[in-house]
Amino acid sequence: MQAYQRSVALRGAIDLDLFTAIADGNKSLSAIAARIKASEKGTRVLCDFLTMMGFLVKQSGEYSLTPDSAAFLNRHSPAYMGTMAKFLMSPQIAGMLEDITGVIRHGGALPSDHGVLEPDHAIWVEFARSMAPMMQMPAELIAQMFAGSKPIKVLDISAGHGLYGIAFAKHNPGAKVVGLDWANVLEVAQENASKAGVSDRYVTIAGSAFEVDLGSGYDIILIPNFLHHFDPATNEKLLRKVHAALVPGGIAVTPDFIPNEDRISPPRDAMFSMQMLGTPAGDAYTYSELEKMFRNAGFARNEMRELAPFPQRLVVSYK
Repeated sequence: MQAYQRSVALRGAIDLDLFTAIADGNKSLSAIAARIKASEKGTRVLCDFLTMMGFLVKQSGEYSLTPDSAAFLNRHSPAYMGTMAKFLMSPQIAGMLEDITGVIRHGGALPSDHGVLEPDHAIWVEFARSMAPMMQMPAELIAQMFAGSKPIKVLDISAGHGLYGIAFAKHNPGAKVVGLDWANVLEVAQENASKAGVSDRYVTIAGSAFEVDLGSGYDIILIPNFLHHFDPATNEKLLRKVHAALVPGGIAVTPDFIPNEDRISPPRDAMFSMQMLGTPAGDAYTYSELEKMFRNAGFARNEMRELAPFPQRLVVSYK
């Protein structure tokens, strides 16, 4: 019942930049409190709580980082992921499950919460900026699998931060990438393409993937973390468009949280269904459910691949 305390403690530590303060050599309670501009009592309670959570180590009255917090919660680290709190704990995302009783009875988000999925909602700009650090690893892993060296044309559906398509452009000098998302979100993707030095091979399509012309001649179409927002019939509508946009022999690559058929393993994938209960009709789909959607949309065959060490899986679908 009190698990929320763990969430808010971690969010508070991130907001106060506590982990970076300790990484910079502030080990004593007084030094940490001074650095984060907080009371010593509040700082003590927070640091002790984080120690019990496994994010800090306390010895002889001084605090230090664990290997995980040093890697992912110290702002100086290249693997810093503290920005994710801005999206995952935002009022729009966390608030979708506030009336959990009503959501369970309804079988999905209540009509009053459907606005998050409206066009150009600012929360998806926050997603693109805040969640990008987490997506660097899977983007690289997928590009290593499929980018190849021959000239290819790639479509990244619901591009967000753009990292999936950008990874293909980085790994393959002959890759031309198209990012599709809402116009305001694509500004983030274009910024990232420029930073990666591939903006000359990165173009965009603004709008809904269900409504806009996807174009044609794609060798690979990426569908990262998108199908879980919608019901199977809606997904099949999109997948038929994806199938038509691919060249003969082209593939669709779909990274997602995919639970086993028992729906309780592996835990991280299976638990994602609770988060999707906050959408109008989404779910964490099993491979058999996704395979049926792709098959109904015209794909000849499908296979699932692991994306270790990242806690997601891939569905690879062949035209």
